Amino acid sequence: MKLTTQELLSCPSFSPVCGGEERPVEGIYCCDLLSLVMGRAKAGDCWVTVMGNVNAVAVATLADAACILLAEGMAFDPAAVERARQQGIALLRTELPVYEAARLVEQLGGGL
Repeated sequence: MKLTTQELLSCPSFSPVCGGEERPVEGIYCCDLLSLVMGRAKAGDCWVTVMGNVNAVAVATLADAACILLAEGMAFDPAAVERARQQGIALLRTELPVYEAARLVEQLGGGL
């Protein structure tokens, strides 16, 4: 089963912040160090992080991430939300810890 960003946006455990373009979710990448994300995240990854600023959106664009899932109850900065709208990147948030959020994405995607 292929998971899409729209399916993540409709998951009750995740709150949609910005819809973005519908894209397939190919994998999951968990990291808060932007330089690592730029070099190691793969195109189509759901990036799970606690970084909700405009720089995170820029890195997600460079890495061609499918979406950003903000964990631990963190909030996106207004500038990040505006930039994500411009770039077509889906933004979601959750109260779940990073590990549990990533596991839920994996389960929703049938093991990705």
